[in-house]
Amino acid sequence: MLNNPLTGMIIKTVKSAPENDLIRLYKEAEWWAPSYDNDTRFLKSIVRDSALFAGAFLGKRLIGMGRALSDLASDAYIQDVAVLKEYRGKGIGKKIIKTLIRELKTKGVDWIGLVAQPGTSSFYRELGFEVLKDHVPLKYKG
Repeated sequence: MLNNPLTGMIIKTVKSAPENDLIRLYKEAEWWAPSYDNDTRFLKSIVRDSALFAGAFLGKRLIGMGRALSDLASDAYIQDVAVLKEYRGKGIGKKIIKTLIRELKTKGVDWIGLVAQPGTSSFYRELGFEVLKDHVPLKYKG
């Protein structure tokens, strides 16, 4: 019988997370800019000030994350869903998103969106998301 390396993994919403684990997740997701090395204080805000921050924990180690930005009244956007490379493909990302959706719905949020990276839309479709026809995501470049 094989041991499951994810035995004991839990997904929970938190207001703080280990900084080194967050840095590793952001680097492995290729979201880390070299300038971030100069001041990592923003990481505390990312967790604390998100409407919801869900972490996948294996013991005390953060191995996956996702967060929701919202007023917790009507709309929410899920972003920054990432799982360490060694744990990808095991359903952790799906569990993180399902946790965020469940918690948002519990709080009465009835519109949940996200901007998917190219090539990931089928992953999100499996979770109930659909392409917003006649809508284009935009980013301020100022």
